[in-house]
Amino acid sequence: MQRSKNDLWVGLFVLIGGLAILFMALQAANLLNLSFQSTYRIEARFDNIGGLKPRSAVRSAGVVIGRVESITFDDRTFQARVTLALETRYKFPKDSSLKILTSGLLGEQYVGIEAGAQDKNLGNGDVITSTQSAVVLENLIGQFIYNKSAEGAGPNAAKK
Repeated sequence: MQRSKNDLWVGLFVLIGGLAILFMALQAANLLNLSFQSTYRIEARFDNIGGLKPRSAVRSAGVVIGRVESITFDDRTFQARVTLALETRYKFPKDSSLKILTSGLLGEQYVGIEAGAQDKNLGNGDVITSTQSAVVLENLIGQFIYNKSAEGAGPNAAKK
């Protein structure tokens, strides 16, 4: 009887530990959000979203105010259509702008909101047209290499 009681406690402890590890893994992978705030949805169109993913953070002044709900491709405008779910306690003017930013040099990408100055606020279903696409590191490196090779092929290259 004593042995089965100890086995029960050990099993319960292992189960709680496993659930804690699962919870931390889901939090670290940005797959779990425990915010129970009501949200409103807005839509934005970007030419290039880089590595933005659904469930990525939406931030303003460094504070997480919502999440990316879905990303689809519009085959008429050839742009990415990003649906954002913002918490209702945060209100932004209709002329606010969005840009895709990166946490650190090679970190995860998120959507940043810069508030505008208009009197009317964004509401459910509104579309933001003022957007700035993601900066793709590979494109920057390619431009740098191209510019350096163009400098080497200039008029000074023949004199050397």
